[in-house]
Amino acid sequence: MKIFFLKTTLFLMFLTLFSCETKKQKAEPKAYKAGVILSFDDAYVDEWAEADAALKKYGWKATFNVCRIDSIGAPEIKKLLQMQKEGHEIAGHGYHHYNALKFVKQNGIDAYMKQEIDPMIVSMKKKSFKVTSFAYPYGERSDELDKALSKKFKIIRGRAFGGEAPEKQDSYFNNSKIVFAFDIDNSHIHFSIPYVLELLDYAKKNNKILLLCGHKPVRNVTENYQTKIETLEFICKYMKENNLKFYTLSDLDNLLPEN
Repeated sequence: MKIFFLKTTLFLMFLTLFSCETKKQKAEPKAYKAGVILSFDDAYVDEWAEADAALKKYGWKATFNVCRIDSIGAPEIKKLLQMQKEGHEIAGHGYHHYNALKFVKQNGIDAYMKQEIDPMIVSMKKKSFKVTSFAYPYGERSDELDKALSKKFKIIRGRAFGGEAPEKQDSYFNNSKIVFAFDIDNSHIHFSIPYVLELLDYAKKNNKILLLCGHKPVRNVTENYQTKIETLEFICKYMKENNLKFYTLSDLDNLLPEN
């Protein structure tokens, strides 16, 4: 009887270990093609639509992170819905565009969710936007905020502020729902076309997904928070010539390892 019990126990232990190992195998990163996520913040809808018209020839798609949704006029909402229909992503960027880190420090996480996140989700849903991603205003975040927002969104985007060598840069997808984008606005201290080329080359050679962000696409830069359409053309041409794939933020959710 004791021998039978021992054999049964060992067998059950083996099954448990095998089951755990199977789960570990399921959590392995998924294979994906090298590519780029182009994302834009705030509410420059007319300029986004102009950039879309200029870049359609590349088969591009982008993620537009919208703030102050109830301050956007009906013609602009119509443009956003059309871009969503064509495969672009419309994501969240805050109801009032509060700096999340500063707001939470002064008012707490519950107040932030009630004032900045919940009304944004409700309003965007009413306007038929399928919001599953969120980009932090000003790129500032914390682990506490990540945890709270993870209950509402599948992908959460911050910003990579430095200009490190590509292999040390945070602006590549790393099999996490918390991601970071490098700023390609012309006024960004670390932005330059040669540096963006380094980032693109690294993504291509190492099969990475590079995340980039900007604000207002323009032909001629006149102030801060503007991205040259010429820069976007350069990126899109590189991608087409090197067979890189256009991703949106929400596409990353399908690439996350299964739990």
